[in-house]
Amino acid sequence: MLERIDLSLALDRDSYVHEVTRRQVQLRELGYQIYLQKRPVMLIFEGWDAAGKGGAIKRITEKIDPRGYVVYPISAPQGEDKTRHYLYRFWRRLPERGQIAIFDRSWYGRVLVERVEGFAPEREWKRAFKEINSFERQVRDFGTILLKFWIHISREEQLKRFEERSAIGYKAWKLTDEDWRNRDKWGAYEEAVEEMLVKTSTRTAPWCVVEGNDKYWARVKVLSKLVEVLSAELNYQPRDPIGKKRKSK
Repeated sequence: MLERIDLSLALDRDSYVHEVTRRQVQLRELGYQIYLQKRPVMLIFEGWDAAGKGGAIKRITEKIDPRGYVVYPISAPQGEDKTRHYLYRFWRRLPERGQIAIFDRSWYGRVLVERVEGFAPEREWKRAFKEINSFERQVRDFGTILLKFWIHISREEQLKRFEERSAIGYKAWKLTDEDWRNRDKWGAYEEAVEEMLVKTSTRTAPWCVVEGNDKYWARVKVLSKLVEVLSAELNYQPRDPIGKKRKSK
């Protein structure tokens, strides 16, 4: 599946600025509708290290009311979370009606990092596919709008971004020894991602796979998908502030 993704898709700078501005204005309008209609929203971001999850989240949150969302950066469980079922900390972070919860990594760590690194026994991560589908079906049945994004980049592009981070002082903090170790297990992670996408892309909670080698393309695709799904779920069409323009070069 991942091998068939066209990572050559790209946008030029002018088209990127045009489309991001357009979608952000629409998203701000939809954010107000989320509040008025009291719909909880969950946005899930997964992807390779340095795939651009943070950049996509930043573009989503730039123009919407800061009182209407919260971003959860998810890492290894700590404290009380570590002593309970892995979904416990996500149940505690479900958004209120009219609020957006954005997860920078999520419960899918159970079938990705915990699987590959051996933190969860095989019987547990295999069981997690059914548990996750059930969890997502329950939040959807409650009325939650749920979007899941996998941002995909090539191994070569990841190396390029790693080297860039290590060379630029204000970006160096993003790069850790763990990131380099994970690169050595690319094949194992790729196998885990493939199985995750197949087994957890359901009718009620499908994955949106984002071509991420070009950051401009990836950010615009995330924003466009978000506007499309929110418009349908809220039965509300936001105005188009500046009209359409070419999308690719």
